[in-house]
Amino acid sequence: MRRRAPALLFLSLVSASPAAAQDDARSAQTQLDEAAYALSEGRTVQARAMLAEAVRLGASGEPVDRLLADLSFADGRYTQALARATALLRQHPDDIVLLERAGLAALSLGKDDQASAFLARAARLGSQRWRTYNGLGVLADRRADWAAADAAYAQAEALVTPQATLFNNRGWSMLLQGRWEEALGPLTQAFAMEPQNPLYSANLALASMALDNDLPRREDGEGDAQFAARLNDAGVVAAAQGMQRKAIAAFTRAIEARSQYYERAATNLARIEGDK
Repeated sequence: MRRRAPALLFLSLVSASPAAAQDDARSAQTQLDEAAYALSEGRTVQARAMLAEAVRLGASGEPVDRLLADLSFADGRYTQALARATALLRQHPDDIVLLERAGLAALSLGKDDQASAFLARAARLGSQRWRTYNGLGVLADRRADWAAADAAYAQAEALVTPQATLFNNRGWSMLLQGRWEEALGPLTQAFAMEPQNPLYSANLALASMALDNDLPRREDGEGDAQFAARLNDAGVVAAAQGMQRKAIAAFTRAIEARSQYYERAATNLARIEGDK
């Protein structure tokens, strides 16, 4: 009796057809485009899923690296965002978008020198992106260069429709300068656009409190330490006169007016709030 030969199993090693490969490439690009759009709309979860699908379909290299840098920034992972953007800038040193991304990531990490170098270069190259100048305004505020701050925020405002972030930063800059009346306008606009934002609410309340209680204004050329000391003194006088609201406003502004934590004002604020 003849035995039947055992069946042989063959593993197909045939590669996909050129047409199928082209379809995958088109699908990968579509997923990349959709991921970029989702990210621009603030939908980071969807953007991440689309990017993963693009990679599965064969996407790689610079387009993926750029989206990863943007996703890292959107997620608040600024160290990763800065590293990815800096790596891409080695190949594209004049890319304004990458310069802005690296600058804003460095700014968020408190690396002001790096942030200034990136953002200033983007501006010199003719950036028409409002976030470039908003970032330069924040940097100018940190070094108390009020003229540069005013110019940077004005440039940002000229490039974009009304933005709550920009209104808030412009108003905060005016608060730092002791320009209470002027600060009230942009801070009110920021709050009106995003009333649920606790930062905008707090800044508006601070401006209103300062204005209502006639706190000292910053004098021309006055540094943070001197202005903070005068605000603290105003708070001490107000507290002695029983003007608690004015004292709290003055001590709070004294703390925020100085680049480093102002211990005297903080102590006075804690004491008077404890007396409520």
